[in-house]
Amino acid sequence: MGQIQPIPFLVPLAVGLCVIVATILIHALSLIATVTFYRRERDLGLTGQRFWIDVPIVGLAISLALAAHLVEIALWAFVLMITGEFSVFSIAYYRAALSYTTLGDGGTSPSWSMLGPLAAVDGMLMFGVSTAMIFAVIQHLFRTRYVDLRS
Repeated sequence: MGQIQPIPFLVPLAVGLCVIVATILIHALSLIATVTFYRRERDLGLTGQRFWIDVPIVGLAISLALAAHLVEIALWAFVLMITGEFSVFSIAYYRAALSYTTLGDGGTSPSWSMLGPLAAVDGMLMFGVSTAMIFAVIQHLFRTRYVDLRS
């Protein structure tokens, strides 16, 4: 019987870096959508006017970030399926989500084990970007509504 040949270290690293670049692009689309929506609301004079108008604005910013994260996890799951690590998408998605959210490893074979830490780093960075964008929206709403907070 032949032995299974291990995958060279640089292959999973290259695959993971390609996925990270793709998630950056996905997140950029989410950010563009958030900024475009916010600018439209601002131009209509709706931002910072009333609490119940601001809540949906923040809610949409959060929803766009969440949608980006869910798509990015799906991309990681798709890669886990392509590499042969998982054959069922729901299981691959769950394992990718574990890595992306830094809750645990992706449960991959030693050959593809580098994908777990790369997904974790990617998730941390993308959650940071989402947090910054949501904070910027909330900060702008506060500064628009409360003149004394402007500096």
